[in-house]
Amino acid sequence: MLDRDGPIPLYVQIAQIIKDLIKTGDLQAGDPMPSEAQIEAEYGVARTTARRVARELREQGLVYTVQGEGTFVGRPGLPRTRRKTPMYQQIANDIVERIRGGELAPNRPIASEKTLMQQYDVAKVTARQAVDYLRQQGWVFTVSYRGSYVTQPDKWPDGAGDGMASTTRHTD
Repeated sequence: MLDRDGPIPLYVQIAQIIKDLIKTGDLQAGDPMPSEAQIEAEYGVARTTARRVARELREQGLVYTVQGEGTFVGRPGLPRTRRKTPMYQQIANDIVERIRGGELAPNRPIASEKTLMQQYDVAKVTARQAVDYLRQQGWVFTVSYRGSYVTQPDKWPDGAGDGMASTTRHTD
């Protein structure tokens, strides 16, 4: 239980809770620690407070952050438990489903990086990775200073699975 009126900052209290989870073995070396979004939701705190929790634990040498993947228990270089799917791929997969479902039409813009950051509660680098991934796969193209747009269906990647595995393009 957090003491919201006491002298100890909330981020220090939450960091202590996570530190206790590490000590008891509930979080082990290589495990991802709760994301900023999870900390916000679980403890009812602001994004900046959640971010300070990770910084506090990093400063104590208990966790490390891998850009675009998250923050993990232990020291850098240790094997880590990967999240099921990296967040940028989850975002890209959501956008592909919207394209396939007709919600996002060819030559129409996809959400901006800023909108993706807000919608998915991710850092700019993660939103940028999602768009880069979609571009590499052939789902979108980018026009400088304008944004990213859905490509024509004949340019979409092959593959009946999740549509993201292949970079081969239709040549109709």
